[in-house]
Amino acid sequence: MRAVIQRVKEARVEVKGRTVGAIGPGLLVFLGVGKEDDEKDCQFLADKVANLRIFSDDKGLMNRSVLETGGAVLAVSQFTLWGDCRKGRRPSFIRAAQPVPAKALYEHFVSLLRGKDLSVATGIFQEMMEVHLINDGPVTLLLDSQKIF
Repeated sequence: MRAVIQRVKEARVEVKGRTVGAIGPGLLVFLGVGKEDDEKDCQFLADKVANLRIFSDDKGLMNRSVLETGGAVLAVSQFTLWGDCRKGRRPSFIRAAQPVPAKALYEHFVSLLRGKDLSVATGIFQEMMEVHLINDGPVTLLLDSQKIF
């Protein structure tokens, strides 16, 4: 499972011109599910996202998590995180999970974050989305559960 995490001042996702998810300060998480991913990967990334110390403390150091700041999370599914661009000019997505298992794991990831008392907004799985955000920092991190285990 792969995630791009951005610290934001605000973010929202629109589908067909309608806002379907929005947050104030917190984290925008683009989540891509791979063929080999399972609930262990969801648990790892949910724990990591909730507890990453990437928000400033009163000394200006990155020492606080989204849980500690009372921030929110906007989770957006993005299978293109599994795009392999090493050969040719068109990305290959053969390592991305198929839609049915990917949606189940994406929803499980979201439920795990909500289970940590985080406010979580989402996009709509398999829809064309417009994501609007104001980066804070910017702070952008890449996580891959398979490179950690």
